[in-house]
Amino acid sequence: MRLENSFEVAAPVDAAWRLLNDVPAVVPCMPGAELTEVAGENAWKARLHVKLGPIALQFLADVTREHMDEAAGRVVLAAKAREAKGRGSAEATIESTLAAVAGGTRVDIVTELTLRGAVAQYGRGVVADVASRLTAQFAGCIAAKLAHTPVAEQKPIGGIRLVLHALLHRLFGR
Repeated sequence: MRLENSFEVAAPVDAAWRLLNDVPAVVPCMPGAELTEVAGENAWKARLHVKLGPIALQFLADVTREHMDEAAGRVVLAAKAREAKGRGSAEATIESTLAAVAGGTRVDIVTELTLRGAVAQYGRGVVADVASRLTAQFAGCIAAKLAHTPVAEQKPIGGIRLVLHALLHRLFGR
């Protein structure tokens, strides 16, 4: 399943890039997400609480940054998640691109998502709608952080933030 979402923030591309690549700072903006471990410079583990329609699920996810090109404003993340009670799994490749627009930065997110097991049955009809709603919530949180955090305080880390957001919101919308 292919999911496409985008949002704009009133901040320059470099500030948005730094924040969106700072995993510990961005995960709290993802509804239901908790960063559980930094496994390396390009690898993280997270716990995701997701509600797909009437079903509440918890996923344990491994996220890795496969590609990052700051000059192009592009990052690609891969995520593998398993439902904690064994009801299925999900895999995603999330490509995020930042571009300057009048008044700020546009963030485009394209996710290739595969759901397996019971999770696939629960989520097929609602994932795209949930992803759109969660992207809007995430964008609002990111915009607030950019408005209240001086650029000098933002820590550059990596491209995972954006991908983790896309994965969480697209895979496990809550």
